[in-house]
Order: sequence, then C-alpha cells, then structure tokens
Amino acid sequence: MSMHFSRVYPGARKHLRGYFIVKSLLFSLLIMFYNATAFSQVSQWRGENRDGHFPGTGLMQSWPEEGPQLVASLKGMGRGFSMPVVHKRIVYVTGSKDSMDYLSAVDLEGNLKWSKPYGAAWGKSFPEARSAPTILEGRAYMVSGGGVVACVDIGSGDVIWSVDGFNKFEGCCGEWGIAESPLVIDDKVIYTPGGHKTTMVALDRYTGETVWMTESLQDTTAYVSPILVNYAGKKMIVQVTASSVLGVDAEGGNILWRYRYYDLKTPLWHKWAPVINCITPVYHEGQIYVTSGYDHVGVMLDLNEEGTGVSEVWVDSILDCHHGGVVLIGGYIYGSNWIDNSHGDWCCINWETGRTMYVRKWETKGSLVTDGQRLYCCDERRGNMALVEINPEEFNIISSFRIPEGSGPYWAHPSISDGKLLFRHGDVLMIYQIRNR
Repeated sequence: MSMHFSRVYPGARKHLRGYFIVKSLLFSLLIMFYNATAFSQVSQWRGENRDGHFPGTGLMQSWPEEGPQLVASLKGMGRGFSMPVVHKRIVYVTGSKDSMDYLSAVDLEGNLKWSKPYGAAWGKSFPEARSAPTILEGRAYMVSGGGVVACVDIGSGDVIWSVDGFNKFEGCCGEWGIAESPLVIDDKVIYTPGGHKTTMVALDRYTGETVWMTESLQDTTAYVSPILVNYAGKKMIVQVTASSVLGVDAEGGNILWRYRYYDLKTPLWHKWAPVINCITPVYHEGQIYVTSGYDHVGVMLDLNEEGTGVSEVWVDSILDCHHGGVVLIGGYIYGSNWIDNSHGDWCCINWETGRTMYVRKWETKGSLVTDGQRLYCCDERRGNMALVEINPEEFNIISSFRIPEGSGPYWAHPSISDGKLLFRHGDVLMIYQIRNR
C-alpha cells in the first residue's frame, strides 16, 4: 500500500500545492481590491452620495430614556455649523478660530490628533465654519468661509496646496460668505465662486491648477453643495445658485442646461426668496428635486433624454426647507419647512406628485439624516435629537434626548458612522454609541 501510495501522491501533492498557491493569490488580490476600494472611497457632506443616507448595521431602533451613551465630547476645534465627516474611524471637522478656518482630526474615542488652519474664515455675519471636508485617498478638500479652496494631508494636517478661489475667480457671494462643501470628481475639485468671470470652476485635485471654468451666468453663489449625476452617458454636476439650478458637464465645464428657479414666485414671496438657497439637490432616476426656505416653492425637474434640458414636473409650496436638508426614502421626501427664522414644521411629500403626506409640529425646524430604518431629526433651537419612524403617514417619534453641550443655534447636520452618532454644536463635538452591543 505504501508503494502504491508513493507512486500516486507526488502528483496529488503537486496539484494541491498549485491549488493553495492559486487560493493564496486570489485571497491577496481580494485584499488588495478591498484596500484599494476602501482607500478610494469618498467621505463627504451628508454621506457618500450627498443624500443624507448613512447606512449602518445593528443600530438601535429605540434609545434609552436618557438617550444613547455619550462616548466622548471634545472642545477646541473652533466654532462652526459644519457636519463632522468620518473616514476610516477618524472624524474630520472644520471650525473657525480668530480669522482662520481650521480642520481638526479626532478619533472615535474623542482624542484630538491634530488641528491646523487651512484658509481665511468669513469675517462678517455668522463667521462660523460651514464647509464640511471631502476626504479621498489620503487628502481632505475644503472651502473656507472666505473662499480659499485647500487640499490637506489627512495624516499630518499639513496644507498640500491652497487657492484663494474667491478672489482669483472674482467671486460674488451673499452676506454670509461661503458655505459650500467641495465636490471631487475624478481628478477635479469643483467650486462655485459665482460672479461676472465664471460661475463654476474645476481645480486639479493634485495641484490646485485650474482645469476649466464655466461661462458666467452673472449670478451670485448660493450656500449649496453640488451633487454628481450620471445621466445620458455623461457625468453632470447639478448646482443651485442664487437664482438658478444648472447642470454642468464635469469633463469640460460646459453648462448643459439652466433653470430659472428665481422666476417661480409665490403669493407669499419673501424678500430673501430664493436668493438664500441652502439645500443640496436630490436626484433620482432622471429627476431632480430642489427646495428653499422663505416661503419659496420646491420644484421637481425632469431631465430630457440627452441631459441637455429640464422641464417642470410639479411645484410644491409646503416643504420650503430652510437649511436642514431633506432625504428621499421609498418614494417620499422628508424634511422641515420654514414658517419664519425661528419656526417650522416637519413634513413629508410624495416624490412623484409633490402631494403633501403630513405636516406636523415638533419643537421647530431643523436638520435630518437617515440610516435607512429611522430618521434622525434635530431641532435647531433647543437641540432635541429625535429618532423618528420612517412613515409617510405620520411623524412618529420613537425616542428623543437633548444635546447637552455647546452654544449657539443647532444648525449642524448630524452624521452616522461605525455605530456612532456624531453631532457638533458650536465648538463641541459629541460622539454617541447607537449600535447594539
């Protein structure tokens, strides 16, 4: 038996050795692919797709009466209304100190890794930082309140390059400065200075050199962060300015279409509507939803087949969202509306028709995001954070607690990552445990 086995086994051993070599190579390639994918994944304003969705697993479906556990709170990042952005378990958040905007890096246990300036802050009314960083391949991209576009090494916080974009491109902004979180597409950083020279520009994300400039629409920049839309075989940037909604070809900077949002005047027309636009547009299957506060209407736009024009589908006067953002879930849009600068209700409307599903009073208007199973709503006046059922028929609060620290309006949007709920209030970052242990 042993002689018979010795004649057969060498071949079998060779095949087994080949099998394990192939298996090892496949495993290595899988790890390399995973690492490359994780490394290239973008972390940015209102989630990976800029739509307010932060999917997570094992998250609590209700909170204890006193609220979820506060894991850490940290002061000293500078004052701001910007959203914290998490990348590979590190929190990046902007804040204003003296005359500069800073970017700070904090781990999820609340330990500060570094805090460094990157550009001039806004020096007039509401000087707090508004731009959330966009993180990609070891670099963070921000726009300061004064319009400086900067690229920072996320390991050290050192500035790799910066461009005084507002002055270089002769920008034109409103009385609250710049509140745009830059969009990164391929090798380009997108910034919207507005003004007479151009409306939107693309900078090389490695060097800061100008790649393209659009023609000028002779318009003022709004307080909106643009989105990327893949449609009709092209990458399209959708942005809102003070008076218009526009689509721009991401490759060459050609303006594909323009919709005059300003012309949708209503009987309750407010002097600030719609030039103070703050809400990132929402895209789904060839349609774009835009809304603004101050009793201005929201509108659903339908892209034509070529992606060179849009038409109105419906107009809504209920969900005039101020600056807290909206989310689309299961064919319905959720958000809060504007009654005045101190008051607003929570609303749900139908994506296809604009029909009002509900309008409910709870504290006042505010910001919201979702994990796909619940809404996370924070009222801007007192900082009550609520876990709300996703239900187009009813605004049903499951649990709530009050944000305990910080000062000023609760205008920052919450974010979710690694089973943590993150919220910044003024100069304080708070991290809560919301995953079931």
